[in-house]
Amino acid sequence: MTAARPSALAAAALAAVLLLIQLPAASARPASVATARFVALAADVTAADGHRYGLRDDTGATMDAAQIVQAPGAGTYLAVYHSMRADGRFHSAVATSADLLHWHRRHDFGPGSSQPALAADGHGGYVLAYEKDPRNHIAVRGYADLDALLTGRAAHRFDAPRTLSGCAEGTPAITAVHGGTIALTGHYRADCDTDRQLTATLEDFTTWYAAPDHRLDRAVRAYGTRGNIGDRDRVRLAGAPMVLVEGQRRRGDFGSWSAYAYDPASGRADRVPVRTGGGSTSFANPSATRITDPDGRRALLTSLFIPAEGAAPGESGQLVYWREL
Repeated sequence: MTAARPSALAAAALAAVLLLIQLPAASARPASVATARFVALAADVTAADGHRYGLRDDTGATMDAAQIVQAPGAGTYLAVYHSMRADGRFHSAVATSADLLHWHRRHDFGPGSSQPALAADGHGGYVLAYEKDPRNHIAVRGYADLDALLTGRAAHRFDAPRTLSGCAEGTPAITAVHGGTIALTGHYRADCDTDRQLTATLEDFTTWYAAPDHRLDRAVRAYGTRGNIGDRDRVRLAGAPMVLVEGQRRRGDFGSWSAYAYDPASGRADRVPVRTGGGSTSFANPSATRITDPDGRRALLTSLFIPAEGAAPGESGQLVYWREL
């Protein structure tokens, strides 16, 4: 008995150490002030100052994977999104709104375009990126001004070569535009099997460079994520940048998507425990931006896609909501 007791204590101590090793580093404390602020503002949809489930445009088309930005001037919002159309293919589109709830479809970017992202270029124009098939790759377009964007008159075009995967690279986001340099993020199908993160740079719409972002992948995989790590968006809160990213906990299970708030400085992430009115459990294609809301107040706007597999009744499709800052 006396000999067995130290062994039992040692075994218990070893088990405790192993458990601590397996726990995500992000679980000990918030990854950053910015990620904690995001969770406080965006985790509870029921506390939002405005929201809509199942977002659609004025043609009745779903606004899946919608990313929303505010155009210069009061009362104009832009959304880029994709919808499955009658030809059985995804079409990306741009729409405008004055209230974030009702959207007027302005231009269709054509079949085989999906997962669009939009950013102002700082000179009155816009840069649009989306995933393009066949041979899934990232396409980037430049528009001289808002009217050119809304009518689809691109001044610059670039279709990126696939350099990290022989199967697919896509789901782009635009993180910065400085003169002729466009910084992007995206995903690539690692080993033609599982989506992982990439960063990329496009120079003068002619020169493309992409590299894996293993650090972001590790932060999300720390939560036991075994499926795809895909769409993401960058937003600045509490004076610091953070990345909102999706991770699929179980391979092939669309009911297992979660959103994570990632801190680029520490390389850690916080899981965003999203709560909806009906109790939906799966959240994909996250994006967030700071806006002036329809009431003229500063707000954080969040956009999430709720797959049918994890949706409460009446909540499937695109969710858009905002919370005043």
